Amino acid sequence: MNRMQNFKNGLIKDNPVFGLYLGLCSTLAITTSINNAIGMGVAVICVLILSNVIISAIRKIVPDDIRIPVYIVIIATLVKIIQMLIKAYTPALDTSLGVFIPLIVVNCIILGRAEAFASKHGVLDSALDGLGMGLGYLLAVLAMSFIRQILATGVLSMTNPFDESQVLFAITLIPESFTINLFSTPVGAFVTFACLAAALGAYKIHSEKKAAAQEAEKAAAAKAAAAAKAAPAGKGA
Repeated sequence: MNRMQNFKNGLIKDNPVFGLYLGLCSTLAITTSINNAIGMGVAVICVLILSNVIISAIRKIVPDDIRIPVYIVIIATLVKIIQMLIKAYTPALDTSLGVFIPLIVVNCIILGRAEAFASKHGVLDSALDGLGMGLGYLLAVLAMSFIRQILATGVLSMTNPFDESQVLFAITLIPESFTINLFSTPVGAFVTFACLAAALGAYKIHSEKKAAAQEAEKAAAAKAAAAAKAAPAGKGA
C-alpha cells in the first residue's frame, strides 16, 4: 500500500471512529459543540503524529518485552505537554473538555497506531499515518458535533478558543421550538454515532461491490480478448 492510499484510508475507509470504532468514549462525551470537537481533534492529531514519529524512530532499539510501557510513557508525556498548553492558552476549552484531555493517554487510537503501524514502519510513513488517522478523528467528531449542536440548540455557533467572549459566528438554523434536547444527552450521542457509522458502512459496502464489479468486467474483457486472439490461430491450424 502506498503512502497516499494509507493516508486516505484513515479519513474514510478505516476512519478510527466510524470505521474502526476506536476512541468512542471521548467522541460520545465531547461532541456537544464545534469548539469541543476542534479542540479535542487538534490535540489528538498532535499526539498521534508526534507519538508515531518518536516510536518509529526508536522502534529498533526498544526491546519487545517492554515496548508497550515505553509507548505509554511517550504518549503520556506528549499528552501532558498538550494539556499544559491548553490550560495556558485556552482555559475555557480546558474546562469544557475536562478529564477527556488526559484520557487521550489511554485512547485506543493512539496506542493502536503505535503498535500496529509506527512500530513497523519508517518515520515519514508513520507521520502520514498519524496525520491521516488524526484528521479522520477530527472529521468524525466535527460531523457529530455539527449534527448534535444544530438539533439540540438550533444554532450553529463557534467562539474564539483563545477568547471565549468573542463569538466567531452564530447562525440560527432551526427555531427553538423545534429543537430536540435529546441530542444534547448521551442518548443523542449514541443515536448520532449509530446513524453516521451505518452511513459509512453502507458507503463501504457500495464501494466494495463497485470495485468487485469493475474487477469482474476487466477479467471478462481480458478473457474475451484472449479468446479472440486465439481464434484465428485455431482456424489456421
